[in-house]
Amino acid sequence: MSNIIEVRDLRTVFDERVVHDGLSLNIKKGEIYAIMGPSGAGKTTLLREMLMLQEPQSGSIRVLGYDLKNIQYKEAQKLRQMWGVLFQSAALFSSLTLKENIALPLVEYTDLSDAMIDEIVDFKISIVGLKQGDGALYPSQLSGGMKKKAGLARALVMDPELLFLDEPTSGLDPISVKEFDALIVKLRDTLKLSVVMVSHDLQSVYDTIDTLAIIDDKKIVYEGSLENLSGSNSDFISRFFNMDINKVGFHE
Repeated sequence: MSNIIEVRDLRTVFDERVVHDGLSLNIKKGEIYAIMGPSGAGKTTLLREMLMLQEPQSGSIRVLGYDLKNIQYKEAQKLRQMWGVLFQSAALFSSLTLKENIALPLVEYTDLSDAMIDEIVDFKISIVGLKQGDGALYPSQLSGGMKKKAGLARALVMDPELLFLDEPTSGLDPISVKEFDALIVKLRDTLKLSVVMVSHDLQSVYDTIDTLAIIDDKKIVYEGSLENLSGSNSDFISRFFNMDINKVGFHE
């Protein structure tokens, strides 16, 4: 499989604090790829750099074939429409209904008719497991799981190739986490998505991902499958997972 994202020798500095130093990774098309690491390791910072929300001091990031360091404005606008993002808080506008929140990217970036937008939004509502009647509700009337699904529907409304998830199961109860994990895998398979997520939820990672990257000491210290993790002799990885990594149980 070809790489959909390539990061090379990334260096990120805030004031005098070095966050990334020589960080490199490869994300393949069609996989679910998780980024993990201790607090302050720069996981969300890396995600923001992939999303062009901030720039590293040096190194390169290529997303969907575009070099983010040298990308032109029009290319950047085009690229942003090729990915969707689910933020940790779902980031719904409180003054808009669920349906209006989901429709917003179509209203802002396309010339589609109202009827076509309604049809697309209704479809996205259905594929994330929400009911059509939920479209009239406001964010304050939604449960935590419904907010996540609404945010996910909005992230998918432009039919992206690439989906970014920032702590997607944060704040959900265990049953909702299981349901959301299964939904992500189903959508990846059905829509042929590539998925990149930052997560601290180990069980969720076991249930969903193809490839795991672990950040420590400003670099990627492990990148590979969960099955191969047990072959690591890293003391940090053993401590990070707080277990004997040779006894990790994996889910099919």
